[in-house]
Amino acid sequence: MLNREGSVVESHSAPLLLSFMSKLVTSFLSGVLLLIAGTAAAQPKKIVADQIVAVIGDRYILKSDIDNQIADAKRQEVELPPNAHCIVMQQLLVNKMLAIQAGKDSLPVSEEEVEADIDNRIRYFIQQYGSKEVIEQITGKTIYQFREDMRDPIREGKLAAAMRNKILENVKLTPTEVKSFYERIPKDSLSFYETELEIGEIIVYPKPGREMEEYAQEELKEYKRMVETGEKKFETLASLYTDDPGSKQNGGLYVLNKSDRQWDPTFFNAAMSLKEGQISRVIKSKFGYHIIQCVMRNGDEVTIRHILKIPRINDQDVKNAINKLDTVRSKLITGAIQFGEAVNKYSDEETSKFSGGRKTGADGSSILTIDQLDKDLVPLLEQLKPGEFSLPVVFTDERGKKGIRIVYLISRTEPHRENLSDDYNKIANRALEEKKEKELEKWFLKNSKTFFVRIESEYKNCEAVNLLLGN
Repeated sequence: MLNREGSVVESHSAPLLLSFMSKLVTSFLSGVLLLIAGTAAAQPKKIVADQIVAVIGDRYILKSDIDNQIADAKRQEVELPPNAHCIVMQQLLVNKMLAIQAGKDSLPVSEEEVEADIDNRIRYFIQQYGSKEVIEQITGKTIYQFREDMRDPIREGKLAAAMRNKILENVKLTPTEVKSFYERIPKDSLSFYETELEIGEIIVYPKPGREMEEYAQEELKEYKRMVETGEKKFETLASLYTDDPGSKQNGGLYVLNKSDRQWDPTFFNAAMSLKEGQISRVIKSKFGYHIIQCVMRNGDEVTIRHILKIPRINDQDVKNAINKLDTVRSKLITGAIQFGEAVNKYSDEETSKFSGGRKTGADGSSILTIDQLDKDLVPLLEQLKPGEFSLPVVFTDERGKKGIRIVYLISRTEPHRENLSDDYNKIANRALEEKKEKELEKWFLKNSKTFFVRIESEYKNCEAVNLLLGN
């Protein structure tokens, strides 16, 4: 199973657990598995005859399925146990059995869901590699063929997930079970936690003056002229001058889909209305001013490049924003307004309004460690006690945009060894996962004999596989 540091270690009592504890890693690997297989297909000198190593009902597992997942795990620097081939075989058997049972139970997985997942993965690959043409060159397949190759594995993954959810939907945990789980952990194996904080922010972006807004627009008009006259390439100008750090390294490239909802509406509508090769007029979004070039259209997808210019702000603009937040802070201190209400009413950071102003990590959790904070926050928080609000301070966000923020220190824990009082939720989550794994084990031990399974001889001595099949 996985230890607390995320490494894979042996478990003699329950090797089946690995397949579920590592499900997130496995789902990522399956997302790039076809690209790896396609890469091999594009290099015929390296191809060797593939081999069916297992049959489950009307489904099968190829040797390349196992080899590709292991190769990609190594590429992602996932620590693998000595019996990695056995563990991956077990994982693939588990997914196929769950998918077969989901079909028998008529669990709903719509073609719309499968199509949406395929679209997301295609967009991810294009974002990573630059264009559909590059993907076709890497895989040796057309995008249409590549999409079709994805369809069955994605559908199977969704069926397996639906069946797993059905098996576990009624698994609950009591406080007594949490306490019992904690007491079984060897004291020298308890995790040590660094300082953890919960932080709220109210962010205001200073409004630039008319002169700076006009200057940003004139810059973009000049870039558009340079591209249209052939003086410069759009991607070159984007790499040099865009204020969007998310696309600067790839020449302003993005892939948009008609069904997307995460984009600024003005930007999205302008991009979707362009013809191939066309460059938009200067448009204004909530991020600043843009020009957009349509690179390619394919059905509901549009590949675009853009250049963003954020108008510069002056000292008076900053002072106005600080004064605004000073007034908000006074209301918070006197209790005239609650923090969540103030976020909703005054903050310019739209995403924070969904979390009540709480700052979240990459995993969506509002519990953060020092290393997850931007460097300017750390000294600021050292001056605050839980429940206090900072003075308005100037900062630069991840997009390079200057803003003013009030920071609210909601809670802070000191460095400590894991215990039930401070870390109940973390311990409860692990205890629940263990209970779910045992429930899954019971299901497989009860039902695995109902599946027709044939395994090649090289895997018949795998403890993980034999446990799954009840041998």
